Amino acid sequence: MDFVFSRRALLRSAVAGTTALAGEFVPASSGSEVSGVLSACYPEVGPGTEFLNRAALLGGLPEPGWFAANIPLVDLPEPEIQQVYYYRWRVHYEALKYTGVDEGWIVTEFLVPVSYAAPGGAIAAAAGHHITEGRWLRDRRYLDDYLRYWLRGSGAGYKEPSVELNRYATDWAHQYSFWAADAVWKRASVTGDWAAARDLLPDLVRQWERWAPQYDAGLGLYWQSPVWDGMEFSASSYQSSDPFRGGEGFRPTVNSYQYADARRIAELARFAGDEALAERFDAHADRLRVAHAQLWDAGAEFFKHMMRDDNPARALLVDREQIGFVPWMFGLAGPEHAAAWRQLGDPEGFAAEFGPTTVERRSLWFMHDAQQGCCRWDGPSWPYATSQTLTALADLLIDYPPQPYVDEQDYLRLLRTYARTQHRDGQPYIAEAHDPDAPVWIYDARGHSEDYNHSTFADLVLSGLLGIRPQSDDTLVLHPLAPQDWNYFAVENLPYHGHNVTVLWDRDGSHYGHSAGLSVFIDGALEHRQATLTPVTVEVPAARVPEQRAEVDVAANLDPAAGYPTATASYSAEGFGPAKAIDGQKHFLDVPSTRWSTLGSPNPEDWLAIDFGGTRTLDEVRVFFHGDGSTLQAPASWWVEHLDSTGRWRPIPDQRIEPARAVANDLNIATFPTIAVRELRLVISPQPQANIAIAAVQCWTKST
Repeated sequence: MDFVFSRRALLRSAVAGTTALAGEFVPASSGSEVSGVLSACYPEVGPGTEFLNRAALLGGLPEPGWFAANIPLVDLPEPEIQQVYYYRWRVHYEALKYTGVDEGWIVTEFLVPVSYAAPGGAIAAAAGHHITEGRWLRDRRYLDDYLRYWLRGSGAGYKEPSVELNRYATDWAHQYSFWAADAVWKRASVTGDWAAARDLLPDLVRQWERWAPQYDAGLGLYWQSPVWDGMEFSASSYQSSDPFRGGEGFRPTVNSYQYADARRIAELARFAGDEALAERFDAHADRLRVAHAQLWDAGAEFFKHMMRDDNPARALLVDREQIGFVPWMFGLAGPEHAAAWRQLGDPEGFAAEFGPTTVERRSLWFMHDAQQGCCRWDGPSWPYATSQTLTALADLLIDYPPQPYVDEQDYLRLLRTYARTQHRDGQPYIAEAHDPDAPVWIYDARGHSEDYNHSTFADLVLSGLLGIRPQSDDTLVLHPLAPQDWNYFAVENLPYHGHNVTVLWDRDGSHYGHSAGLSVFIDGALEHRQATLTPVTVEVPAARVPEQRAEVDVAANLDPAAGYPTATASYSAEGFGPAKAIDGQKHFLDVPSTRWSTLGSPNPEDWLAIDFGGTRTLDEVRVFFHGDGSTLQAPASWWVEHLDSTGRWRPIPDQRIEPARAVANDLNIATFPTIAVRELRLVISPQPQANIAIAAVQCWTKST
């Protein structure tokens, strides 16, 4: 039931009860009225199917209502892959950071900003991965904001061309290699929002052209420093005078990115009716395809790095590096190059129990100083590169002619390896790099590397293993790489072109109780059925782009020293000040932390106040209490007060607190008739023998 505010009633509600154990999460609410108010905070799912047990699948996640509204559910006969799938959606959720009313959302790599990051804490190195993974979310606002950030916001802004921040780049979006246009295209292929993609076309052209200083017209190729490819201390850079920042060369990575981006710009230009622009960028792509052949070592049958300096013969390095698989991810490799893939499973190549390795084992540089500290990309297993290799392998198996070197079983084996690698102490976990031969993360700094968001996994399950291949027209291609002998799998209510797509494979019809074979549902209605797992193209209704609420969080402030809003509190544990509750981040990890805490407070009640620095019109406040199942618990009661015209704190009239019994690691909300406030505060009464922590306070209001 709804809970109508009265201070006396709030105090009466301070009852003891069951609390969550560490690692468990309390359900968001109970009762249709409460769940309806809370669910209004999330995008509407719309008509779909209900074959899977949503509560069971999402039960180990914080704020399960967010995940229920946003991510496709999957059900797999591979428990480890399924477990990591949901874990990696949690990693993505944790990395969503609200930077303020001007630019909105970004996706972070580290949960604690690093000194070399762009404004707000974003880093371009893994932006392509972030967009590829996040394209499957139902709420488009996260990536809408993130793309604008990189292409026309602070991410596209001036950066000092320094040795520490990349002396070759003068803006943040070029600090690291970045496949921007390809990511935009692939995202629009999921959302169906081509108007948004076309709107970015001038920005994508500018992004592509700003790589010109690193183009060698004589070779027709782009060069990059390994460190700004994300690969310091690699086999390429070790063969230079500066193993950290040296080794500039013509690489399969940046040239694949520029090739794919040129193709996507051409395709977007045709969508926009600009044939001249399309022809210009098709010509760029054609020239790059021809020039890129210079990076193919015919004897070694592999794409390799070519040193830019002191290399008059334009010789390729002897070493095969994992970056040699990247051209397949972007359609730049040809069928004639397929022999490179035999290195993937070669014990002297890239094969490893926790691999693949970042350089072949034959290399003299394999694991050179790799145990001496982060970060060395000369053998350790690197999720960033593993994601690229798996994406490239899926593209080879689905988009290229058949070849004898790798097959669907190799994809599943490598995906299993990748899932097994993403564990620590028996629980799903990802850090920066893993020993290729032992079950240990070798680059895993406390308070820095936790839940490192620098790769993909959910996309590898959806677009690779389950073969969901988005298209630019009103179709969906299904080409599963799942084994033919699997008895079942499902992906349910996947957002696609504004519709919900469910794919069921049930060999004999007994698992889901619907029918035998492969069934495809769109918006809850059966649209296709077949007996086998063979590829199929399914027609989809015309794309629809649901309207999104235009709102801003006026409480967020990444830098309190720069001005309002500011937060103060009645008591704060050391290192857990009130500014952490409005820092734009929301996660429930113990380390690193993003929470205000009253641990050790002597007060029977505590408060956290926000000064907006000016009048704000609000009708709700969202609060996310952090709970650890012991000392930090959801409060017995809480309410919102405002500073009235006499300078006294008074409860906001007619407020409703939902759920009535506060929950930890989940959404709690106070709603009330619209009120204009400059300052407000939360007053919180803790459970007996417990303290309070708040991961985030959000004050969403309509943007103007």
